[in-house]
Amino acid sequence: MKRFFVLLFLVVYLCNNGVGQSMQRLQISQNQRFFQTADGKPFFWLGDTGWLLFIKCSREDVLQYLNARQQQGFNVVQVMVLHTLAAKNVYGAKALKDGDISQPLTTPGTAIGDTTAYDFWDHVDFVIREAEKRGIYIALVPVWGSAAKEKTVNAKNAAVYAKFLAERYKSYTNIIWLNGGDIEGNAKMDVWEAIGTTIKKYDTNNLMTYHPRGRYSSTDWFHNRKWLDFNMFQSGHRSYAQDTSMKEKHRHGEDNWKFVVTDYNMKPAKPVLDGEPSYENIPYGLHDSLQPRWTAAEVRRYGYWSVFAGSAGFTYGENAIMQFNKMGDADANFGVFNNWKETINAPGALQMKYLKDLILSYSYFDRKPAQEIIADNTQKRYNYILATKGSSYVLAYTYTGRTFKINTAKLGFKLSSAQWYSPVDGSTQSISLKAKTGVVSFDPPGQPKNGNDWVLVLKK
Repeated sequence: MKRFFVLLFLVVYLCNNGVGQSMQRLQISQNQRFFQTADGKPFFWLGDTGWLLFIKCSREDVLQYLNARQQQGFNVVQVMVLHTLAAKNVYGAKALKDGDISQPLTTPGTAIGDTTAYDFWDHVDFVIREAEKRGIYIALVPVWGSAAKEKTVNAKNAAVYAKFLAERYKSYTNIIWLNGGDIEGNAKMDVWEAIGTTIKKYDTNNLMTYHPRGRYSSTDWFHNRKWLDFNMFQSGHRSYAQDTSMKEKHRHGEDNWKFVVTDYNMKPAKPVLDGEPSYENIPYGLHDSLQPRWTAAEVRRYGYWSVFAGSAGFTYGENAIMQFNKMGDADANFGVFNNWKETINAPGALQMKYLKDLILSYSYFDRKPAQEIIADNTQKRYNYILATKGSSYVLAYTYTGRTFKINTAKLGFKLSSAQWYSPVDGSTQSISLKAKTGVVSFDPPGQPKNGNDWVLVLKK
C-alpha cells in the first residue's frame, strides 16, 4: 500500500510539472477562419517573435523566457531553425556539417545536463519540450530566406533537410511550420515548394504557412498550395511616410488591416494573421536608429486592427527579444540598446493578453468583420474604426479615442448594454445608453489623441 501511494505521488508530481503531458494539436476550424485545438476548443494565436531562441539562449535563458511569455498569455513562439547555414548555438554546437543543409549534425541520444554531448538538435528538442510544458506552440522556420539564397541550397538538398525535420518533430503536438522566412515566394520558389511538400509528406498533422517579406502575404504565391493550411502576412516596419516603394504590390503603410481584408475574401477561405508587424522599441523602417521607435500603443493598434478585420490571431515582437540581445553583442542589429532580459516585460508585451482575453470572452467561431455597423467611417489612417461581431455582441476599436457612430440597425440583435474596454489594462467602464436604436454616437473616455485607444463593447 505504501508503495502504491509513493507511485501515485510521483505520477501526480510529474503531471503537474508537465512531464509526459501532451498538448492538443492545432486544427483549422470548420468555417476555415480560425484555429482550434483537436478537441474543438477555440485557439486564439497570440505569438511572439523569438527568432534566435535556439541560437542565443542557454537552457537557463530558455526557461526564463518561456516562463515569462507563459505568464503574459503568449501561446505561440516563432523561431528560426537555421538563421544561417553556419548556425551554432550558445554551446558552440553547429547545426550542419560543413554548412551543408542536407547534413544535420546529430549525436546519439539526448544528454540533457551534459554539454559535451548536447548537440544543436538536442537543444532544439529541449526548447520544444519545455514550451510544451507551458502550453506554448513552437512555430519553426526551417531555413531563413537569406540563408536559402545561398548557392549551395537547392530543391534537392532542401528536401533532404525537410525530411529530417519532419521525421524528427512530427510526433510533437506543439509544432507549427513556417516555411519561408522574410523573403518573396518567387525567390527560390523551388526550395519553398520542396520544403513545403516534403514536410507535409512526412508530417500530415501539424499546420503550415509561409512567412513572407515585409508588405507581402503568403497569398501572393501559395494560397492554393496543398501544403499551406493558413495564410500569414508581414505588414512590416515602415510608417506611412516610409512605405513608398513602387516595387511592392501592397503599399498599405501602417494599415495592416488591409492585408486581412484582401486575404479574408480569397477562395478557398483560410485563416490569416499578421506574423510580423512593427516591433516595439525598433526604429521606424528598421535601419535608421535616429528614427522614432515604435511604441506599445502602436503595437496594440496593429493587433486590434488586424484581429477586428478578421484575422485568427496576432504576433507581437520586441527589438531586443527577437534577437535576444545582450549588451555588447557583436551581432546586435536595428539600433537595439537594451538587454532582452530588461525588455521581457515591455509594456506592449504585458498588454497583448488583453486582446486575447477580450476575443475569448465572447462566442468565437461566429465572429466576423463588421465594418457595416460604423456610420460615416470615412476618416483615414489613425482615425479609422475597425469593428467585429458575433451573434450577440459587437466590438469596435478606436486608436485615437475619437467620437464615432454606430448604426444599430446593422448589429443583428437588439442592443441591451454597452461598455468601454481598455486595451492598456483590460479594465471596463459602463456606458449609460441614451438611445438604443437608430444611429448612436459614442464618445470614448479622455481626450482624442494617438494612443488613447478603446474598444466599444455592445451586447445583446
